[in-house]
Amino acid sequence: MTQAAPPQDAIPRLMAHVETVFVGKRPVLQMAVTALLANGHLLLEDVPGVGKTTLAQALARSIGARFQRVQFTSDLLPADILGTSIFDRDTQTFELKHGPIFSNVVLADEINRTTPRTQSALLEAMAERRVSIDNTTHTLPDPFIVLATQNPLEFHGTYPLPESQLDRFLMRLSVGYPGPEIERDLLLNRQHGEPVERLQPILQTEHLIALQRQVDHVRLDPSLADYIMRIVQATRASRHITTGVSTRGALAFARAARAHALVQGRDFCVPDDIARVAVPVLAHRLTLSGPTRGLGGDRQEAEAAVEELLASAEVPV
Repeated sequence: MTQAAPPQDAIPRLMAHVETVFVGKRPVLQMAVTALLANGHLLLEDVPGVGKTTLAQALARSIGARFQRVQFTSDLLPADILGTSIFDRDTQTFELKHGPIFSNVVLADEINRTTPRTQSALLEAMAERRVSIDNTTHTLPDPFIVLATQNPLEFHGTYPLPESQLDRFLMRLSVGYPGPEIERDLLLNRQHGEPVERLQPILQTEHLIALQRQVDHVRLDPSLADYIMRIVQATRASRHITTGVSTRGALAFARAARAHALVQGRDFCVPDDIARVAVPVLAHRLTLSGPTRGLGGDRQEAEAAVEELLASAEVPV
């Protein structure tokens, strides 16, 4: 089947369309679209009520994708996400009832509130783009993106994400509060329901798949590959970092840089692409030494560690 070619201005149009409902956060949106084009999963870590769900819904609606939101709770079971087989008396066979994971964009809301058993069910889906139900493997739709949220300030009744699952997220982002003027406009313009509910698609999922394939053809010069490796190796050599970036993380780093170049309208990478994606791609993959021990550690300290390593790495000319 011939792949539908996206419009020439597909990426600027997509971003402008999402910004009609997700306002005043262009840097966050750029990174979210970068993750989307890189075919990577996104972890949004922030306080409740700053637009994380709005961003996920707006992206899904703008590309005509199937969207499902799952509220993660302590009693959520793997079958609630994956689906289950139900016996049909008429046909005398078991029929699979698909769970919400069989969607293009899945919002895993407050992912750290569910048990490790349920988190592991999501892990296979994120890593392999397929799931196992009753000893049968089922392929998930293409594209398949998980957007997960968690509240970094509330730890009661939560289960920290395991290392293997954090490493599956291409990026970790923080939305933050909007500026006063933006927030004032939201107060005045949200009198007739949620605008995101009225958002119409401007692209199709086939266009997104074509854009994701274009990322593969963005040129990464060998000198830039060396630049990436200098940063990655520095995370492994730092005395402030117990566990550095994995090989999977290095590959994700390079792909995110390629996707960022495409978002900027280029078919080749420059050092700035690598610098821009370094913190959101690498910080959550680090295990810091000292009192903030744990994968990702304290977010601000982990991000500061990446910034420090980035500043000391030799930039190719």
